[in-house]
Amino acid sequence: MTEKDPEKASYQPIPVYNNNIWSASPFARVVSTSNTFWQMIQQERSEKLTTYSSHSIPAKAFFEVGYPSNVVSDDSRIFWKAYLFYDGNYRVVPIYYMVSMDAVMAKNIWRTAINQYKQQTRWAWGCAEIPYIMFGFLKNKKIPWGRKVSHTYTILDGFWSWATAALLLFILGWLPILLGGKNFNFTVLSFNLPILTGRIMTISMVGMVVSAVLSTMLLPPIPKEMSRFTRIWKRSTVFLQWIFLPVTLILFGSLPALDAQIRLMLGRYMGFWVTEKIRK
Repeated sequence: MTEKDPEKASYQPIPVYNNNIWSASPFARVVSTSNTFWQMIQQERSEKLTTYSSHSIPAKAFFEVGYPSNVVSDDSRIFWKAYLFYDGNYRVVPIYYMVSMDAVMAKNIWRTAINQYKQQTRWAWGCAEIPYIMFGFLKNKKIPWGRKVSHTYTILDGFWSWATAALLLFILGWLPILLGGKNFNFTVLSFNLPILTGRIMTISMVGMVVSAVLSTMLLPPIPKEMSRFTRIWKRSTVFLQWIFLPVTLILFGSLPALDAQIRLMLGRYMGFWVTEKIRK
C-alpha cells in the first residue's frame, strides 16, 4: 500500500524450509538452507531480483499479462512476461518476511536424494528463460539498452556459475597438472596451483561457518514429540551437516544445472514435476 506505482510490481518474500526441517536429511537441509541464503542475497539487490516460488502479483497485471501455461519455470516467466509487456516498467519488490515451506523428503534417504536432484534440475530449467528474454529484448525497442544488457548478463552469469563454479573449484588444483604434461609440471604456475586452491578453500571455510551459525538462528524449535536422544542428535548435527556442503554443491548444484542446460541444448524438453514432500 505504501509502494510507489504498486500495480507495476510483484512482491517477493523470503522462502525458508522449516515445516519439516528437523525430519529432513542433512543434505536436504543444507540444500534448502543454501537456497534461502541465496534468496536473502537477492533481496538486497532488488534490481536483479525475479519472482520465485511463493510471490504476489497485482490482479490488474495478472489479467493484463496473462499467466504462462505449460511452462516449467512459470514463477520466473510471469515476471519476464510482465517486464516485456510493460516495456521494462515492472519490478520485483522484496518483502522482508519469511514464508515457511517444506524441504525435500521422501520415504527413505535414497529416494530423497533422487527427488532432491530432480527438484534442482527443474529449478535449473530456468535457463530456458535466457532465449525467452533475449528474443523479447530484440523485439521490444522501448526498453533501454542498458537494462537489456544488465539483465542478460545477470541471467547468463547466474546459470553459468550455477553449472560450473563448484566443479571448477574442485578440479582447479589437480586437473591442469594432470593434463599439462611434463613441461607444464615444471612451471611456477604448476607449483602454485595447489597452494592457491588451498587458500581459496580456506577462505570458503569462513563462509561455511557463517552459514552454519546463521542457519541455526532460522531454525524453529525441535518438535516436543521427538525423543530426548533424537533431539540431542538433531542439535549436534546442525553444524556437522555443513561438512556436506562441498558435495552438495556438486551433486545437487552443478550436475543438475548441467543436466538441465544440456537437455535444453539437445531439445529434450522437461515437463513439470511435482516434488514429493512428506512429514514424519
